[in-house]
Amino acid sequence: MEPKLIDLSTFHDLATADIGAFSPKPTSIEGDQVEAVRSFFQSPDGTVDIGIWECTPGRFTADRSGSSEICHIISGRVEVARADGERRELGPGDLLVLPQGWKGEWLIRETTRKLYMIQSAP
Repeated sequence: MEPKLIDLSTFHDLATADIGAFSPKPTSIEGDQVEAVRSFFQSPDGTVDIGIWECTPGRFTADRSGSSEICHIISGRVEVARADGERRELGPGDLLVLPQGWKGEWLIRETTRKLYMIQSAP
């Protein structure tokens, strides 16, 4: 019996990869933010999404009630604040883990691009 092969997916030069058209950021609370996103991979069961996201300066709310997210900052500078006020500054090369249930705000100080992996609760 021949083993079943699993396809490999590879993506290159994420800092300059085309991610499509920008549109207004729906959760923006400060600034005229626009964002673009390109999903590179989704699991067959729909619980995992991996892609690139980019957003212009401003502030927006974020809610990971039904999912967790891993963010690798490719370019730009951000400040992420939990609902209780704890803040973290992040820049290129930094990794951020937002566990399921996390709520807070992002302050985009300069246009930021990140690689993300979102895992939704089953």
